[in-house]
Amino acid sequence: MPSRLFHSLAATLFFIAASALGISASAQFGPKTATPGSSTVTTPHVQAELIAHAPQGVTPGQPLWLGLQITHQPDWHTYWKNPGDSGLPTELTWQLPAGLDAGDIAWPVPHKIAIGTLANYGYEGTVLLPVPVTVPSTFAPGPLAKDITVQLKASWLVCRKECIPEEGQFTLQLPIRSTTALNGAAFDAALKAQPQALPSATASDARQARVDGDSLQVRVQGLPAALHGKTLDLYPETPEVLHNAAPGTQQWDGAVWTARIPLAEQRSGSPTLLPVVLAERVQGATHRPGYRAELQVLGTWPAAATKAAVSPALEAALQANAAIASGNGGSGGPLAPSGASSLTLTAALLGALLGGLILNLMPCVFPVLAIKVVGFTRHAQDRRAHRVSGLAYTAGVVLSFLALGAVMLGLRAAGEAVGWGFQLQSPAVVAALAGLFTLIGLNLAGVFEFGNMLPSSVASLQARHPVADSFLTGVLAVAVASPCTAPFMGASMGLTATLPAAQALAVFTALGLGLALPYLAASLWPAVARALPRPGAWMDTFRRFMAFPMFATVVWLVWVLGQQSGIDGAAALLILLVGLGLLAWSLALQGRARRWLGSVATVAMALLLWAFGPHVTRMADVAEAPASSTATTATTTQSWQPWTPGAAEQLVASGRPVFVDFTAAWCVTCQYNKKTTLANAEVLADLQTKNVALLRADWTRRDPRITTALAQLGRNGVPVYVFYRPGKPPVVLTEVLSVDEVRSTIAQL
Repeated sequence: MPSRLFHSLAATLFFIAASALGISASAQFGPKTATPGSSTVTTPHVQAELIAHAPQGVTPGQPLWLGLQITHQPDWHTYWKNPGDSGLPTELTWQLPAGLDAGDIAWPVPHKIAIGTLANYGYEGTVLLPVPVTVPSTFAPGPLAKDITVQLKASWLVCRKECIPEEGQFTLQLPIRSTTALNGAAFDAALKAQPQALPSATASDARQARVDGDSLQVRVQGLPAALHGKTLDLYPETPEVLHNAAPGTQQWDGAVWTARIPLAEQRSGSPTLLPVVLAERVQGATHRPGYRAELQVLGTWPAAATKAAVSPALEAALQANAAIASGNGGSGGPLAPSGASSLTLTAALLGALLGGLILNLMPCVFPVLAIKVVGFTRHAQDRRAHRVSGLAYTAGVVLSFLALGAVMLGLRAAGEAVGWGFQLQSPAVVAALAGLFTLIGLNLAGVFEFGNMLPSSVASLQARHPVADSFLTGVLAVAVASPCTAPFMGASMGLTATLPAAQALAVFTALGLGLALPYLAASLWPAVARALPRPGAWMDTFRRFMAFPMFATVVWLVWVLGQQSGIDGAAALLILLVGLGLLAWSLALQGRARRWLGSVATVAMALLLWAFGPHVTRMADVAEAPASSTATTATTTQSWQPWTPGAAEQLVASGRPVFVDFTAAWCVTCQYNKKTTLANAEVLADLQTKNVALLRADWTRRDPRITTALAQLGRNGVPVYVFYRPGKPPVVLTEVLSVDEVRSTIAQL
């Protein structure tokens, strides 16, 4: 009977589904390679990139420099080692191969940033913080090693009038024997911007500071002749000693520079040696030569104030920023996506439950559920068997979702940039699912029956183990449903990245319960089974009709693979699917025909896999324009342009609103929105009227940059739709777009 055959199908094809998931996991857990963008973190306020300079490779005794290059949005700044009246210095924590040793940051000369009555020391525009790395003579990476992996965790405070604490995880791979000199000019400029140590002085009073009441009298001799007679800026490396905003007085006495600088009102230290940096005061200059001197402090310091854990100025700035963020005011503040940052765990669980319910409507899932439920009509009175079957199916669904969730969380904990839907970013998984759905479709259409092609002991598994059959059917449902990111799931899945593991897995449990709920309800309430039509010929017709959604899903998967492996990969997959269909049909024959045709089909399938398999799994090359090129192009045309890190921020900084579509070919909801709302003539006209730049972030392939951008938006999968507006917080739309919602948001730009 149809339902029994389908159950046997589920039990047999479970192994194919499990293999598909195994391929995905192994692909993700494989050796880490340098992926474009893994060394870059972009926020609404800065773009930070880990770069390196190793002109002779990673070789003992040869120079090796690492550095964090920070490009600030206009009017935003980060801080020097002494931030001044408010702020925090940038901190770098390195994870290097055994033997390598990272030194301290070679801080470039800062400049004074006045904010009201305060004065800070920091950087605007683009700054590189270089760090020297020592490669010892004992460094031995191994005879087969070609690269080393450098990891960095950085944290910085970026401020305008409000202050935003930010951080990033960076990964960079360096060739051991090849040169890495692409960023040589940037490191040369950064090292020139580092203050030079003044030559040793012979006179005992050449460089000293004397405490005089509430001021410090500074005397420095030995500065270069080019600075004589010039107005200088003094930057103390020790914080909370001098009054940073007070102008003080200064003069030249021949070759000796002297100054009187007030002490800090909240002075917390009384050093005997005060290192300072001196540089010529030049308005608007970003790079100036500086000179470092260590001043011997003479005299008696006044009583110092108790040092606060956080400076009063910084605390006031952070409190002001919190007030701005809580009121959704200000500009450039931390991103607060709609429904993500304020989402409670309860709301996330409800969202996941609803998302799981909607998954049942996907064309690849509905036939599984429909035929399973229709099977109730054969034994409508066997209530106990129905209940056990429903509970086993639910257990298979929930445990499978928990396993997928655990794999994703484990990958993220290991440093991999993955999100929900990572399975279909692997061409091997896409091809395996296409083969699975082809077999299901052919079986439903009556081309072959598993009972005729399998040994009797395997074909009778369903009859002997109905509970196991229902459990494996639940696993199969998850294998075909999990890549389909349904509406209402975005915020819930995004929250799992920030929750403890137990709470995150609770969200995956709710998702599984939502998917299993229709069948579970039908198994627990006999009225559902009694409401179904009586058994008859219609069941065979219905079963054959259900083959067409499966074939439609195969078409979709071939198209998805074409986005990853190109037209040759899609054609190769079609050839393999034809061979798979021939093999399944030939093995279902009887007698001598099965023996001969089955042998020929098996050999043919092996040859096809050998010849065309590599074309399926090989990623096609993608030409991608750099971020600056993307931004320039998007300003001159209304068509969709590829998203790159920092492109949206560049356009917004120029005063233009930006709409970003985070999408993927394997995302059904994405394609629906793209063909309906995003293609609506009124929506396109409104976007044109407001001069909105259109960027599309395609996540069909694995792209850690897009994964990072989604995480910053509080999301873990696609679709995600974001409007960026000059001077206003970004707006994240719902997953299922409507014309009214998009037009209403455009009207507020």
